[in-house]
Amino acid sequence: MGFIKVGIVLFASLWIGMASACNGNKNNENNNNNTENKMTVTELTQEDFVKKVYNFEANPNAWKFEGDKPAIIDFYATWCGPCKMLAPVLEEISKDYEGKIDVYKVDVDKQSDLASVFGIRSVPSLLFIPLKKEPNMVQGAMPKNELKKLIDDILLESK
Repeated sequence: MGFIKVGIVLFASLWIGMASACNGNKNNENNNNNTENKMTVTELTQEDFVKKVYNFEANPNAWKFEGDKPAIIDFYATWCGPCKMLAPVLEEISKDYEGKIDVYKVDVDKQSDLASVFGIRSVPSLLFIPLKKEPNMVQGAMPKNELKKLIDDILLESK
């Protein structure tokens, strides 16, 4: 229950932040050095997902992770404000945890069959996949520090 309360508070604070973030710094993206901002979060199609994450076609009743390191999958939509806020945070996370975890994203509008397999009804939804345990789904955007805590606790088990 505490996890849900934290999620609601975080979602509300991010929503307020989004309103103010949308107002400015349009020129800021033109000033960034493109070599520094390589995209490190990988977009997955259903075909990629089956190969890299979980072959739900071959194993519909049992989770069998196909990856070689823990992963986060961001189920998002291009029209979703909180998803847009979460995207740069996930980019930073993928750089901070490079070589330790994989960070993927799935566009629920383009990959609707894949989204329905996981029962995605709201975005963003984050699927945390540890190497040897069952995955955990968390809904809503969250700040980087909370995301890092979940990664450390769920994926890397560094309690």
